[in-house]
Amino acid sequence: MDARKKSSIILCVLVAMMLLVAGCGNSSESKADNSASGAAAGSDTNTSNDTPTEKVDLTISAAASMTDALNEIAKTYEKAHPNIQLSFNFGGSGALQKQIEQGAPADLFLSASTKNMKPLVEQQLIEEGQEKTLLKNELVVVVPSDAKTSVASIGDLSKAEVKKVAIGIPESVPAGNYAKEALMSSKLWEPLQSKTVQAKDVRQVLQYVETGNADAGFVYKTDALTSPKVKIAFTVDPKAYSAVEYPIGIVKATKHAKEAEDFYNYLQSQPAMDVFTKYGFTVPE
Repeated sequence: MDARKKSSIILCVLVAMMLLVAGCGNSSESKADNSASGAAAGSDTNTSNDTPTEKVDLTISAAASMTDALNEIAKTYEKAHPNIQLSFNFGGSGALQKQIEQGAPADLFLSASTKNMKPLVEQQLIEEGQEKTLLKNELVVVVPSDAKTSVASIGDLSKAEVKKVAIGIPESVPAGNYAKEALMSSKLWEPLQSKTVQAKDVRQVLQYVETGNADAGFVYKTDALTSPKVKIAFTVDPKAYSAVEYPIGIVKATKHAKEAEDFYNYLQSQPAMDVFTKYGFTVPE
């Protein structure tokens, strides 16, 4: 082989080797680029999967007399538990009991009477072992803050100047049932029928007195303390009516058992009790 042919062969080999090296380099860069793109894509995918914790809406059916205390407690609780939204259904305990029996959505029930909790426990609509007496209250009679008529005892409700006496509907409003017991104990239930005005819950009784649509009304001490438009005329003799106890229970049909139990426990904690006592409730011994 002459020198010219040998040089041509060597040149071809060198060119082939250079092309091979260049191809490998491009392939490596391509793989590196692909890897980087894949990592970035994976990062984007993971970011999109980091969705916020789902908000849980708890429905609390509660006696109307607990409105102010529970609304204050809710602000503190929701601030500490941003994934929880507390929705309150306030009303007469008897009406709330019926709603739960008929399948209305509720996670917890706070009644102003054991009378309205007991049937739900017996029907196994309240979770077993998750029901207890939470608070106590007392019955008072209020009059408008500017009232001129002196009402110092239950007997004074018979005065001619007292034209309207408001009470909750005894069949569905615990405060109304307690008022009926006290009036019957004083033998005034029948004599006062002509001047009695019935309300759907204890807050409506308070409203009747505030607006002058009633000259006196039976409410809880806790309700009386919330309004500057009324004053307590007298405290009803506690021996004349059943003890006012507020039981709390977790509704068995709740779809948020853990969250309901957490709030159930919180309502028994010292911070919650401090709020309840501030509004005039007392803690069972």
